Amino acid sequence: MVSPDAVAALAACFIVVMVWLRTRLHHAGGRARERPLEPQHGPTRTAAGLRAVTPAGWGYFVALLLLLALGWFAAPALAPHLAPGTPVAPLLARVVWFLAVYYLLIPVHRVLRSRGVELFKTPVGGIQS
Repeated sequence: MVSPDAVAALAACFIVVMVWLRTRLHHAGGRARERPLEPQHGPTRTAAGLRAVTPAGWGYFVALLLLLALGWFAAPALAPHLAPGTPVAPLLARVVWFLAVYYLLIPVHRVLRSRGVELFKTPVGGIQS
């Protein structure tokens, strides 16, 4: 039997991957402006090179990790206060927290995009590094 902590850790990793993929797919450089080097490399490898995370992107993903870490410890303690009289397993509290973080970051990313903040950059013609 897999421990509840392992399941929660797997859920946190899943959330990190989903946020990463969502931000990559909504990157302003998108698939439309890229030409893949080879079909098996997909949309992340271009003739100019790999996309790099910008300082704003690092801040975004560090905030994601901090919120997930906060939820790991805070969610089990907050659950009895949010649902008094209902026994809530720590695993359920953590997974709900992780999903809330995921859905919170969707509008945050939209606001960043609307303000022109790039989370990823694609080197242009080998000029940028």
